[in-house]
Amino acid sequence: MRAMRRAPLLTLLLALGIPDAGARVRLGEPLPPHPWTAAEREVVVVYSHDCGDLGELWGAVLAAGLPVRAVNAEEVAAPAPKGVNVWRGPDATAFARALRVGAYPTVLLVREGRVLNAWEGNFAGELGLGR
Repeated sequence: MRAMRRAPLLTLLLALGIPDAGARVRLGEPLPPHPWTAAEREVVVVYSHDCGDLGELWGAVLAAGLPVRAVNAEEVAAPAPKGVNVWRGPDATAFARALRVGAYPTVLLVREGRVLNAWEGNFAGELGLGR
């Protein structure tokens, strides 16, 4: 019997786990002004320089197969994977604050410019199935 393959978006959702009940980002709200052209569905990663190793998070986000928007907030440059354009500077920080991001990194699943789901805080690479 062949092993069952998960859809990339489903894998991302499982990897991120259940949304944080303490998240301050409001579901259904439109994104604050940003420099990119919105896609029908996209993933926005808001992070700062002190998030530590985000390798597993970036891997899960990129595997989702959706456009990825990287927002490097809080004025100190931090890397993103090759090929991912990063928005930095005071406007990127203002974007994070307008969203009311409570912890970095924050991953947003966005549909038609509105926040569909949000995860805040550390990413351990676990599937979150035990929650």
